[in-house]
Amino acid sequence: MAAARLVHQLAAAVGTAGPGALAVTVLAEEPHPAYNRVLLAEVLAGRYPPQVIALPAPAAGVRWCGGVRATRVDRVARRVRCADGREFGYDVLVLATGANPVLPPLRGLFAPGGRELPDGVHPFRTLDDCAALAAAVRPGLPAVVVGGGLLGVSAARALAVCGARVLLAHQGPHLMERHIDPEAGALLRDHLTALGVEVHTECRVRGVLTRPTGPSTGPAGRRVHAVELADGHLLDAALTVLACGVRPRTGLARDAGLDVGAGIRVDGALRTSDPRIHAVGDCAEHHGTVYGLAGAAQEQADALARVLTGPRPTSAASSASPVYTGTRALTRLTLAGRDALDLAAFGETAPRPGDDVVRLADATRGTYRKVVVRGDRLIGGVLVGALGTVGTLARAWEDAEPLPADAGPLLHLLTHDGGS
Repeated sequence: MAAARLVHQLAAAVGTAGPGALAVTVLAEEPHPAYNRVLLAEVLAGRYPPQVIALPAPAAGVRWCGGVRATRVDRVARRVRCADGREFGYDVLVLATGANPVLPPLRGLFAPGGRELPDGVHPFRTLDDCAALAAAVRPGLPAVVVGGGLLGVSAARALAVCGARVLLAHQGPHLMERHIDPEAGALLRDHLTALGVEVHTECRVRGVLTRPTGPSTGPAGRRVHAVELADGHLLDAALTVLACGVRPRTGLARDAGLDVGAGIRVDGALRTSDPRIHAVGDCAEHHGTVYGLAGAAQEQADALARVLTGPRPTSAASSASPVYTGTRALTRLTLAGRDALDLAAFGETAPRPGDDVVRLADATRGTYRKVVVRGDRLIGGVLVGALGTVGTLARAWEDAEPLPADAGPLLHLLTHDGGS
């Protein structure tokens, strides 16, 4: 998504600067056209066909090479080498390598010396992952989703909509604890339970149990039939989804000798430790933060487009006035359908001593709204259901402007559904 956004912005800028000002080549490991990864759960649930989530095609003149995996960056020769033997030269290189799903160290997940997942065990990160899950799920099939973060909740709900018997096992104290508070987590749990999902929090998965299969069923030669919990309890699992987070893909950068921490470290011009190489999206670490959110990836792509199409700044000028200063990230989960779910969280949702907290809950409607105020600033909030106020609250948080001394306007924002 970051690369597609960057290409679109570059093409728009070059269109005003004159033809031939910039030649863009994209090496995309996935063979599909670029797509909106945020909507994969809606594709799995059968609400959207895959083509609906496709992003706008790159402009004419952009060389988009699908199904091409970059394997090495030669910084001296300024060339990228690919798995199919091809090489591409560059003046400026942008790494938008994204992130890989985390495969937890579960007992029995891999055969000794092997790296193939058993049949029936799926990550949920790409369009191919989505297609494989859609082909495997069927009504009544016992499925276990490991991980109750944003991705695990989306996957569990989509599988339940498909008719599977879903159990969600989450190690944390409540669902999506990185983003929302316990009260919102309880509402989210109630929503999933109403759809038939069995939710277990503070529940650690220890391993998967598999049986041998015939050679024609898959390269692993094994199929999952159960998931083992830390207490020894076994769960039927003809299908297991691993939704345990993602890890930035930094191998290409690390092998090239770039500065890498949790992600590929970049400055305010999205430059890596090599001034000819930039990084954006889920692979990038800016001032110690890897965002892993679509909104941040888009902001970084927009900022980098300005860098690449503007005058080349000196290092000192760039550090004095950075083009990208970070993202105030809003997490939003919107799942459509008859039993719609809408959730948003931003900023610091856990108050510190001395903070003011305003909560409004409506058990009948299943809605919950909470904001945290520190001094005269709105510093965070959580909203579940009826999100008409999220846009206004998020803008107040993003602008970081002083709130009125009277709490009345803030209560009005929480209770008024106009202004999304």
